[in-house]
Amino acid sequence: MIGILTDTTASIPETLAKQLGIEIVPYYVHRGLETLRDMVDIKPGECAEWLKGATRLPTTSNPSPGDYLMGLRHLAERTKEIVALTMTSKGSGAYQSCLAAVDMFKEQFPEVQIKVVDTLQVAMAHGWAAIEAARSALSDLNLDQVTLRASQVAQKSTMIQTADTLRYLYMGGRIGKAKHLMGSLLNIKPLIGMQDGVIVAVGTTRSRLKAYRRMIGLMQQRVGEGARIKIAFTHVAATEQLEKLQGLVTDRFECVETIVTELSPALAVHSGPGTVGVNFFPT
Repeated sequence: MIGILTDTTASIPETLAKQLGIEIVPYYVHRGLETLRDMVDIKPGECAEWLKGATRLPTTSNPSPGDYLMGLRHLAERTKEIVALTMTSKGSGAYQSCLAAVDMFKEQFPEVQIKVVDTLQVAMAHGWAAIEAARSALSDLNLDQVTLRASQVAQKSTMIQTADTLRYLYMGGRIGKAKHLMGSLLNIKPLIGMQDGVIVAVGTTRSRLKAYRRMIGLMQQRVGEGARIKIAFTHVAATEQLEKLQGLVTDRFECVETIVTELSPALAVHSGPGTVGVNFFPT
């Protein structure tokens, strides 16, 4: 069977990743003098509590080639074909790190075939590509077919999220083309999405409810009213807010599969507590 490898920023629920046999490589969160492995040494709840009072954000870093090499070796113990997926290469060095690991790996295991997919996505828009690739592998599709499925889902997926403030994205240097929205907008509810692999602002509102309604409108523009979708709701310490958003979404779309998950700490430090988001693709 084909093995699937990705990283913690995909924010795939741990139980689902285990069920599908997805190998997960951790990002790193650097908090003061501590170097913490994302989703291993630091979990979402702990991270969110710490962020609420933080005056200086932790920094994050992508897995090293050695980290990816270790993940590839684990998979090679049970398969000779692997598809590796990374978050957007335009927001992280993970893709290049993974490619370097593959080069090293092939010197030791030339019989193993590996395809690397730059999803140009983040969070569960990236996660869906890994999940659907793993399901394709379990359905006995070949390496090219599994790779194609991963790429197609990544291309069709959309991530939209809203937070209480742009402060965390700004402090973390991950705001990309949305920099011009700083200043007075620090206290406005921003909507953030991905465009060509880069985080961009897709709208702003004055309240959470308006942000949710705007999010619904953007979803309708993307897939159409009442479309059949697979959707993952992501959040950072915002269960109650997420339930409100989920109710609005399920009233407007046919959600054939729904996942609720917390953003990994490596992503949460850039969006902050109170963040909620949708990650979906049409079926």
